[in-house]
Amino acid sequence: MDSLHAAGIRLAEVLQAGPPWLEKFWISVTSLADPKCVFTVCFPLAYFLNRKVGVSVLWVGLLSEWLNVVLKWFLFGERPFWWVHESGLARKQLVMLRQFPVSCETGPGDPSGHCMITGAALWPLVTALTTLASRHSKSLVVKLSPFGAYILLLLAVGLSRIFVLAHFPHQVVGGILTGAALGWGLQGHTPATRSLGFFVATGLALLLSSLALHSLVIATGIDIDW
Repeated sequence: MDSLHAAGIRLAEVLQAGPPWLEKFWISVTSLADPKCVFTVCFPLAYFLNRKVGVSVLWVGLLSEWLNVVLKWFLFGERPFWWVHESGLARKQLVMLRQFPVSCETGPGDPSGHCMITGAALWPLVTALTTLASRHSKSLVVKLSPFGAYILLLLAVGLSRIFVLAHFPHQVVGGILTGAALGWGLQGHTPATRSLGFFVATGLALLLSSLALHSLVIATGIDIDW
């Protein structure tokens, strides 16, 4: 794993050595793609355009948020900002890295929540836009443009997370693949006809189950808060 981590540090160095204007771009991307935006921006917009799509974005976002927390507890995953010092790499060789206000994230880092939750929650919206585009155009480019934008967005989010030293490349890739798989798998099982109370109850159940799981794992002697 050390070799994989070291390669990730090298990629972060390359990204940070880029043109100065890219710094603002990467930081803006990592801020705008915060998982909270799924619930405060993406869900309201999708719901306004189409109720079923909006509910699907909310449902997939809710479940992927919970699963990301659970996966991080079991996969652990170092954070580049901390690993470069804890591993001793910074003492062995010159490491040309800068930190940013969003660099100092604590807690396990695998998989990337930004990539996983955003990738999962946006899947229903992207498929809906693809269907809409197919109805109004026979051009393959137009039909595939929503998915093209989806891929480019996740790529930008992933690179931004590496740039700010929040994640290693393999954590970003894992987040993107897991998010896309979740979006694809959960979209067809959206409880679109359920009431608001159902979603509140589900959210509460997920919260309580995560707290119970946290306590159970701690009780077995595994320090998931390392």
